[in-house]
Amino acid sequence: MPVSVPPRALSALVGLPVLLFALITWQVVADGPLVGLDERLSRALVHPDRFSELLADLGNVQVAVPVLVVALAYAAWHGRATGVDRWWLGPLAAAVAMVLVPALVAPLKEWTDRPGTPAVPPAVGYYPSGHTATAVVAYGAATLLLLPLLRSPAVRRALVVLCAVLVLGTSYGLVRRGYHWPLDVVASWCLGVVLLAGVRPAVRRTPPGVSRSTRRSSSGTPSSSNGPS
Repeated sequence: MPVSVPPRALSALVGLPVLLFALITWQVVADGPLVGLDERLSRALVHPDRFSELLADLGNVQVAVPVLVVALAYAAWHGRATGVDRWWLGPLAAAVAMVLVPALVAPLKEWTDRPGTPAVPPAVGYYPSGHTATAVVAYGAATLLLLPLLRSPAVRRALVVLCAVLVLGTSYGLVRRGYHWPLDVVASWCLGVVLLAGVRPAVRRTPPGVSRSTRRSSSGTPSSSNGPS
């Protein structure tokens, strides 16, 4: 059955990030006071080094997307093997969310035309951060797909922590290295959360090893082995 999300919680999950994203985008386009604060914060945080560059690389398409592809393949295989209804829905929703990242980020970069930090060569198109959005959606969607398939609560918690570490590590690396302003990163968090909100309801919550036929038999529905009740 689908993951149940209360309507109010779902509205907050989508509404708050959308409002925050709209606020940040307005400030960037209008060169508002938040931009000045953002630039001062960036000057305090930027310290390019090899470690921050490696962390930023966690948001590369070549690094993050293969992780999602593996999770997609495993979730699809497991769902089909255990007879889950519409086993393809969760993987498809995650794949669509990943495709939407460049489809949304590229036009926004061109429209906002934000210049980069002093730590990078002069250029524009830095808002929002594509690397951050890629990390949030790739690692977040992989986590959503794999969580229902794990038996141990400790392992599930560890997976969530790992996802958070990867996303925050990427974000820290991008700001520390000077590849992005802090607001570029925060805006992409908001964008990623909205995209993941569309993935979550599509993920099928099925206990590991429990097939569709097993669920129907245990609920009293006639099966081929026991006949009509």
